[in-house]
Amino acid sequence: MINPPQIILGFDPGRLKCGVAVMGVNGKVFLHQVVPSEKAISTIQSLSQEYSTGLLVMGDQTTAKSWKKQLIEALPASVEIVMVDERYSSLEARDRYWEMYPPAGLSRLIPKGMREPPRPVDDIVAIVLIERYLKLQSR
Repeated sequence: MINPPQIILGFDPGRLKCGVAVMGVNGKVFLHQVVPSEKAISTIQSLSQEYSTGLLVMGDQTTAKSWKKQLIEALPASVEIVMVDERYSSLEARDRYWEMYPPAGLSRLIPKGMREPPRPVDDIVAIVLIERYLKLQSR
């Protein structure tokens, strides 16, 4: 019997930028970052080696099919690629951003729904995708 992976790589594919995250099945986030699309494959390759992960979870929308094809060619066959439902993950990631980085000063007074994160949240989307995968596995 094969042991399930303890560390999962998350990937939010995009045309211009991509989100990448590395998370343990216990929910500990080791790394999350937004990378330019042209550096996504090499970033995933190095993170896959560095963290010895055998599972990549990615979103299933936009350009996902072509990304998955590229990843299959670029990663060792031992890395399983699983696609999960990506719908509404950006909205969820925006809310999560403010949980991870609570607003300070006067920006705390802006209603939650009107706050815009000061940076792209594609990396947090990658975290959300891993969590969705783990939730499906626990059913």
